[in-house]
Amino acid sequence: MGNFEVTSSPHLSRDHRSTSLMMFQVVLALFPTIIMSVAVFHAYAVFQLAICVLTCCASEWIFETFHKKYWTLSDNSAIVTGLILGLSLPWNAPWYVAVTASIVGIGIGKTAYGGLGYNIFNPAMVGRAFAMISFATVMGGAAYQYHGDELSGIVTQATPMTMYKSEIKVDVETTGVTSLDLLKKGFVSVHNGSLGEASGIAILLGGIYLICRKNGGWRTTLGMLATVFIMGMLTSPNENALYFGLFYLTNGAVLFGAFFIATDPVTNPITPMGRWYFGIGVGFLTMIFRLFSGYPEGVMFAVLLMNALTPLLNQVTIPKPFGYQKA
Repeated sequence: MGNFEVTSSPHLSRDHRSTSLMMFQVVLALFPTIIMSVAVFHAYAVFQLAICVLTCCASEWIFETFHKKYWTLSDNSAIVTGLILGLSLPWNAPWYVAVTASIVGIGIGKTAYGGLGYNIFNPAMVGRAFAMISFATVMGGAAYQYHGDELSGIVTQATPMTMYKSEIKVDVETTGVTSLDLLKKGFVSVHNGSLGEASGIAILLGGIYLICRKNGGWRTTLGMLATVFIMGMLTSPNENALYFGLFYLTNGAVLFGAFFIATDPVTNPITPMGRWYFGIGVGFLTMIFRLFSGYPEGVMFAVLLMNALTPLLNQVTIPKPFGYQKA
């Protein structure tokens, strides 16, 4: 009988795709979102993404050299981390925020655990959480509002989640904006937020591509989206429950998080049922943060908390072998 080598994820897929190819497919899937972020935020988006990608790659090279390990830049994971981190930052974050977040994400969130496959937390979210706590002033709600003269009025307003959190309710009499209008802005059109939140359609295009390539944890994605949608409907302040479910679903970082952050193959559970629980947990915690905390958004904290529970989910959701009989 042959010997089997047990290693850390991500593992070789059934169609023999390498880690570098899987990461390259994620980069391709991010292209629609990147294009929309550049179209909305122009050179600011290019600047943020370039800083994050370059710093992440440089940090990985430096930390691996320091630890005397072989360089793994060819697996494209540092590029993916840089892109996701950059897309999660506001357009006007100072350069030192992007640099610090990238160094912390690679150094503490990834290399300190042994590199790709050994980290328990999503590196991009580790970097963003550090930046959000350390640079609270420049990472506040006003940082996500772009006042470009050449842009439409949609993106010169506060973010939809900030508007709702500030009790600017979806009421025609007070704001002149209906829930259906906000739904269109969050899903079909563009609106303020982090670079990756500019267009729901762009995120969906990339996310569907990943699922079709079997490169995304669709159970995690579906579990998260369904939980956010149902909880949004149940907490609706008026009779428009369907619109409020869609409002929470299509605004903020839910779509981007469901397709590109929560589905990280390293920090995700490895069992099918574990991924369902993981996605449901991320969606539940996201809504708890949105409804009861001072933050208008909660995807980042929800993902990090569920990352910590991944080993437990792997343990309690081990499928029973075929033909198993309890002793």
